[in-house]
Amino acid sequence: MSHQFDPTILREYDIRGIVGETLKAEDARAIGRSYGSMLARSGGKCAAIGYDGRLSSPMLEEATVQGLNEAGIDVVRIGRGPTPMLYYAVNTVPGVDGGIMITGSHNPPNYNGFKMMKGKKSFFGKDIQALGQVAAKGDWTSGQGTARQISVFDEYVARIAQDYDGKKPLKVVWDAGNGATGDALVQLVKKLPGTHILLNEVIDGTFPAHHPDPTEPHNLIQLQEKVAADKADLGIAFDGDGDRIGVIDAKGRILWGDQLMIILADDVLKAKPGSTIIADVKASQVLYDEIARMGGAPLMWRTGHSLIKSKMAETGAPLAGEMSGHIFFADRYYGYDDALYAAVRLLGIVARSDETITQVRDRLPTVLNTPELRFPCSETRKFQVIDEVKARLEAAGADVSAIDGVRVNTADGWWLLRASNTQDVLVARAEAKDEAGLARLKAILAEQLKASDIAPPAF
Repeated sequence: MSHQFDPTILREYDIRGIVGETLKAEDARAIGRSYGSMLARSGGKCAAIGYDGRLSSPMLEEATVQGLNEAGIDVVRIGRGPTPMLYYAVNTVPGVDGGIMITGSHNPPNYNGFKMMKGKKSFFGKDIQALGQVAAKGDWTSGQGTARQISVFDEYVARIAQDYDGKKPLKVVWDAGNGATGDALVQLVKKLPGTHILLNEVIDGTFPAHHPDPTEPHNLIQLQEKVAADKADLGIAFDGDGDRIGVIDAKGRILWGDQLMIILADDVLKAKPGSTIIADVKASQVLYDEIARMGGAPLMWRTGHSLIKSKMAETGAPLAGEMSGHIFFADRYYGYDDALYAAVRLLGIVARSDETITQVRDRLPTVLNTPELRFPCSETRKFQVIDEVKARLEAAGADVSAIDGVRVNTADGWWLLRASNTQDVLVARAEAKDEAGLARLKAILAEQLKASDIAPPAF
């Protein structure tokens, strides 16, 4: 007995595939049994499992539970909800030694996947590759685990609401995008003061309104229109599984992840001066400069929610964030990415401030930057390209940070080129103080890509 996975589904941070093609029920069962065997061999006995609102999620959850039980692992089934609710269960339910969330995150409706924890830490990278090897060898433990259904839903929502500390009522428009936050959001806003207008709060795995990815501006149009129509203070959107947040101000302008982090870091550093604040390599230099100006210790780290969480635990950082909208609070919370929680903390700040979020957005330092540019590069070639570019830059004496790909500082600003850990693409971004500087940075980036026989993206 053994099982071979389609090689495309074992990713750096999670397992993800196309349902019925690269990901089937038998894969879910093998994932459960392989993960369960690894958990059992490390002394674990019980795992929590949850699932999002995708149509395939209940089927995959059922098969995963079967695999876990066959490995001798007892299972706590927490039902449907956002990914952070699974993280909450692992952190709070007595006797739970790990967890699996069935979720396709912000992928199209025909995708699904698995995010995992071992203990209270992320299960990723080498762990996922080892899981594939356990399955390929059929190196499984055997047993007869149990399964029981419990609900942490009410407790989870109450815990999020508990940290709201605003002083004045706000008018907020929320867009759940028909994703897994819907039910929790309905209950959460009942516990918050102010006026709350909900969009697409009914969980629907076909995502009929728009795709649930708040980093794509076209997915925020409905939210922007409603904020304008209702003269709301701000709008908040979530991705498909509730671990990423999108925010717009009263003028409909997007606050990107690094801009949001400036607001959150200011508040955290007032309570914990001198703290380390972590952001990923795609974040603006403005964020790092502002953290330092506010008395914090900025730390640039690799992109990826699992990598950021691990670095937070290592450094004791109370706050971290990514351009993608993953926001991680270890200040008064558990250190994982929870968009509902981040929203409550943001609302608390705005509702305690003499400034509106629009005024805060107005006074943030302005720079010019490209959007995140993603362009095709084969799985086998993408890391080679980064190595080639890095070697040329270092030979030329450039100011290079190689934490994650290459981030190059110049008198004009900076540019970044990195290989995606989850897709066969390269990712680029550039930021400068003015148009002329941005043009020079883009020209340098294009030149480096051409030197590695890669067609530059359309800037």
